[in-house]
Amino acid sequence: MKLLRIIYYMNEETHWLLLIASLPTRPAAARMRLWRGTKSLGCAALRDGAWLLPASQAGALDRLASEVTAAGGSAEVLRVVAEGDQAARFAALFDRGAGYGQLLQAIRKVAAKSGRADPRTAQALRREYTAIAAIDFFPGPARRQAEAALAELDALASGEPRTGAGQIRRLATADFQGRVWATRKHPWVDRMASAWLIRRCIDGEAKFLWLDSPKKCPKSALGFDFDGAAFTHVTGAGERVTFEVLAASFGLDADPAIARIGAIVHCLDVGGAPVPEAAGVEAVLAGLRAAAPNDDKLLDEACRVFDGLREHYLREQS
Repeated sequence: MKLLRIIYYMNEETHWLLLIASLPTRPAAARMRLWRGTKSLGCAALRDGAWLLPASQAGALDRLASEVTAAGGSAEVLRVVAEGDQAARFAALFDRGAGYGQLLQAIRKVAAKSGRADPRTAQALRREYTAIAAIDFFPGPARRQAEAALAELDALASGEPRTGAGQIRRLATADFQGRVWATRKHPWVDRMASAWLIRRCIDGEAKFLWLDSPKKCPKSALGFDFDGAAFTHVTGAGERVTFEVLAASFGLDADPAIARIGAIVHCLDVGGAPVPEAAGVEAVLAGLRAAAPNDDKLLDEACRVFDGLREHYLREQS
């Protein structure tokens, strides 16, 4: 197959393969084979008759080009070098976050049913993950998030206890009543949502202390969302933000509404699978944060936002 090399002497270059193909209108079967072939390879369609792949997938398009030629069409595979904004736009075409997001929803739905998982269901979801990962040429937080969720689902299916650096100890809310909870001042999404979860679901009499520095946290207070705190980010197969750690610690992560809020918080705090409503939640919380006279008032207003989200999700579920 003929390769045309287009070379630019610029910084931050990325290399791509571009298939340009044209087929007769009839028979339609050849056009369908081409469409299915580009989809299975994870190609991005630039326009009608033009498909893109990272150069790391060299050779993957040659078979399709040969099939097009055999069917009476024409095809060329070009090696293209992009840079700067164009390179970023090309890479964005291969974002698999939406696929991982749908997979995460399915995993959470299974895990929330009874705290157990059928091995066949877990295997089917892992096959879905494998299919997405096979065409994920630029893996990032969303993939790690899906890997972590699948690892936990596998543990549920096997009946074995969860192990590893990300292990979270189950706690009883009865042991955490009327406490002082401390975190960094001027809270943002994870700290806001965590404080809401504490107030609404863990410790209804909680008092909050907003710290200038985590080093000033009183020994009698329960710290959250800072290094060395009682509750903070946990890493293992995938990172959990403080909200997710609190939910898992107190058995609240089985609540689908809490899990969906956790997905928003995770997305906004550390990235990962995209959540459609995340941008709107972020805008509302940013406005509240800018207008609040102090952190106590900010928490009161933020609680109304998370109350509304939870009520919406509960109604959607029912």
